Amino acid sequence: MEGKVALVTGGSLGIGRATAIRLAQSGAKVAITGRNQPEGDAAVAMIEEAGGEALFVRGDVSNEADIEQAVAETVGRFGRLDAAFNNAGIGEIAGPLADLDASTFDNMFTVNVRGVWLSMKHEIRQMVKQGDGGAIVNCSSIQAHVAIGGSGHYTATKHAIEGYTKVGALDYAADGIRINAVAPGVIEDGRLGAGEAPQEFKDFLLAKHPLGRFGQGKDVAGAVEFLMSDAADFITGTVLFVDGGYMVE
Repeated sequence: MEGKVALVTGGSLGIGRATAIRLAQSGAKVAITGRNQPEGDAAVAMIEEAGGEALFVRGDVSNEADIEQAVAETVGRFGRLDAAFNNAGIGEIAGPLADLDASTFDNMFTVNVRGVWLSMKHEIRQMVKQGDGGAIVNCSSIQAHVAIGGSGHYTATKHAIEGYTKVGALDYAADGIRINAVAPGVIEDGRLGAGEAPQEFKDFLLAKHPLGRFGQGKDVAGAVEFLMSDAADFITGTVLFVDGGYMVE
């Protein structure tokens, strides 16, 4: 990633922050987005302490103007955009399907699906304008492939993200833009792993990971870095599982 410029949405915490730090350590200049200024400032400080150069752009991925601004500020500061990790999203275990409400649906799809589509839209436009390709990685989940009861809206959004990943890969292959996704299992410093779920439920999920542990943000960060790098320059439209073996069963 030496000399490249990367944008990470939702880069102020968790998987996004771990990825931003990893990319900076591998030589990239990194812009991150998030809705909380103090968290963004703290993440930038961590990236700089790791020897990188970073920019925080405050905004909401579901707001198109905020995404346009994030791309514009990234290019204004660093001169171009070579790679992006569309990581921002929300999730919850909300209950059985028939008990879910429309407002939760609207919020989940607005952030997780609209946010990824808008991010791709403006990242791709910048990469096409530059004319020398690029790499985009979207954050999916194993829940796009196996269901966890009570998470209907979240599961559906991750299916949608993988759909956009595959169509985008086809639409922009001729422009040299590779678009892939990562599908994490339960991540210790992510929403589910760090949440307040009952211990019995966490034990149930842990047993689904043959490697005997939940993942960490750095595990996903390594996969994202690989998919962005020249080492993956013949890979597009695919989903890389980072799941401790969850999908083996």
